[in-house]
Amino acid sequence: MHELSIAQSIIDIVTQHLPNNNHTHVKSVIIRIGKLSNVLPDSLSFCFEAIIKDTNFEKTELVIKIIPITIECKHCGKVSETESYNFSCPSCESTNISVISGNDLNVEEIELE
Repeated sequence: MHELSIAQSIIDIVTQHLPNNNHTHVKSVIIRIGKLSNVLPDSLSFCFEAIIKDTNFEKTELVIKIIPITIECKHCGKVSETESYNFSCPSCESTNISVISGNDLNVEEIELE
């Protein structure tokens, strides 16, 4: 379950970006997870909750934004989202595409009280 190490990395990132004032409460952490990142949002939430229990982050909410798979066709230039893992252009059916988004896994925002 690599979601546990990802949850710990999120806490480490948040801790690095906190002001030196130890009394700062982190209200929420917003993360972006791409559909191609191979991260299970429910598992990540569960692991995050387990890690923050009985810590200064205990009341911190983890907000997960799911980023769709976006592709660009190198043949016709069309940019489109896809729900499937069949990577071909919906317009011309070319397989000469590049993935623009969907591999995301990052901390987008840290909200302090």
